[in-house]
Amino acid sequence: MSQVSRRKFIFTAGVTAVGSAILHGCTSGGNNQTTTENNTPDTTTTPVSGDGPEVTTAKLGFIALTDSAPLIIAKEKGFFDKYGMTGVEILKQASWPVTRDNIELGSAGGGIDGAHILSPMPYLMTLGTITKSKQPLPMYLLARLNVNGQAISVSNTYKDLKVGLDSSPLKDTFAKAKADGKEVKCAVTFPGGTHDLWMRYWLAAGGIDPNKDVSVIPVPPPQMVANMKVGNMEAFCVGEPWNAQLVNQDIGFSALVTGELWKDHPEKALSLRKDWVDTNPKAAKALLMAVLEAQQWCDKPENIEEMCTIVSQDKWFKVPVDDIIGRSKGTIDFGNGRVEENFPQAMKFWKDNASYPFKSHDLWFLTEDIRWGYIPADTDTKALVDQVNREDLWKEAAKALSVPEAEIPTSTSRGVETFFDGTKFDPENPQAYLDGLKIKKI
Repeated sequence: MSQVSRRKFIFTAGVTAVGSAILHGCTSGGNNQTTTENNTPDTTTTPVSGDGPEVTTAKLGFIALTDSAPLIIAKEKGFFDKYGMTGVEILKQASWPVTRDNIELGSAGGGIDGAHILSPMPYLMTLGTITKSKQPLPMYLLARLNVNGQAISVSNTYKDLKVGLDSSPLKDTFAKAKADGKEVKCAVTFPGGTHDLWMRYWLAAGGIDPNKDVSVIPVPPPQMVANMKVGNMEAFCVGEPWNAQLVNQDIGFSALVTGELWKDHPEKALSLRKDWVDTNPKAAKALLMAVLEAQQWCDKPENIEEMCTIVSQDKWFKVPVDDIIGRSKGTIDFGNGRVEENFPQAMKFWKDNASYPFKSHDLWFLTEDIRWGYIPADTDTKALVDQVNREDLWKEAAKALSVPEAEIPTSTSRGVETFFDGTKFDPENPQAYLDGLKIKKI
């Protein structure tokens, strides 16, 4: 066994070992979440309808990532209260496996009703492929929380290779390390989740097979930088502020931000248990209205500094505001001499239809999960998207907020998507996309 493979990864309590099989390897026991007390301002309660929401409470989870800001801002700015949801709790989760487990428990079992979540996870939970019980847990995806805003970062060890959008400079170096008995680790946040798919796409586009040439391993977002610092990984893909923190600590550099890989790509989502939404449709609409209003607030340039200051607090991220604010404003210091100002593919919460959950995007996630063997190749992906994606509820909430018609998409498809390497995904023909990919598991 190599020296690196003997090293123990740095993990917090409540997260299980990362060395188990990748599809079912992230099962963690217990409901490792932190209750966050907040002092929200007095607001006038405006019920969704004459008799108000069925319940005024809900428990929603979040991970310490900048794209969870809409939930935190909805709480801090009193938007949940404004729409009658006066007892909403926003609870910090230790990892995506913990988020999953707590959703499976539900608030009645000491868990949560929904969460800020990786967009593919509600689908994997609905199928039952990742639940702790291995039983289907029907979920609804109600809104996209953001587009863009992630990055693939690499250890400073490889800075001289000039790695960027093209991962191929790493191919020979990784191959030599593997031949020498070293396990080459590329970290992601959850098997089959967004960061896993960005990492795999990037590696494969450069001729590196993520199933054969490297070890793709899951690590909770807040622990990425610490593990890179002690040499436990060569690269990682995660959301902010962790890439910026890596650069600020001069431990590594960002090879790319994911908006370069796929312009305005979908990322996190607001997802709730189907049974909770079906039982409390008015409350679900009220939650949606609050989150959508928070997304609009977060995207206003004059609010960015305040947003970063709020989420940086110990009760939320416990991260220096300097690690958050630069990339939130569109200033990307890649850590390799490249600095971009007013970067067009910075994180967006509302503008350019960032909040609307296009079904075509979820179809791409499922197609990629088929590509890498996370779900069966014969999965009826269109039917599954129609079951989980509740863009109709998003539209109801948007109209109730008097969102201008021009900001409400008229189609559930954004059309053909083009990736940085020229590959195209036509949601009308996912099989053609799969057939054209050279590196895949299926």
